[in-house]
Amino acid sequence: MQLEAFLWMFLPVFVAGGSALLSYYIMQAKMEVAIAKERESLSEARATITSQKVTLEERIKATEEATKRQALDDFLQEFRVEERSYVREMKSLSASKKSMVMQERLFFRNIPLSNWIEHEMLIEEGRDLDQLPARSVFPAAPLPAGEGRIAISKFLEEVKPSEETRPGPLLTRHAPAFGAQ
Repeated sequence: MQLEAFLWMFLPVFVAGGSALLSYYIMQAKMEVAIAKERESLSEARATITSQKVTLEERIKATEEATKRQALDDFLQEFRVEERSYVREMKSLSASKKSMVMQERLFFRNIPLSNWIEHEMLIEEGRDLDQLPARSVFPAAPLPAGEGRIAISKFLEEVKPSEETRPGPLLTRHAPAFGAQ
């Protein structure tokens, strides 16, 4: 009888222990399911945050590039080139030459950044033998040669003016021929 009493006494303890073990394993499974659901929602949230972060970084970069591009465009629009042009004719005894001269200067707003840069383009090159003067304005007189002196000093000595024809103290009688007054 002692064995039977012992059995009746420990049977509720065994049932309670088995029930506790069973409820522990059931609760453990429920907790694992809840943790799996939380991990799934957490990974979805992380993926969403990561994609939004990448999208935001790309938008920031695109906005910065657009702003830089706009600032550069605005800055470059402040530069301008001023141009002017004219026709230059060069005539010599045997030929004439026409060329177009274009000058350019770089400005920032109203501040000149460079000097005038000149580009010359040949328009016409030819001979103007019809328009040559019949005789020269300056006659070609040969200079007399001297024995021991330089020829020009001998020529200047021959040309010395007299006191009555001298126009002034610094001018000779040939000075009006060279443009002196």
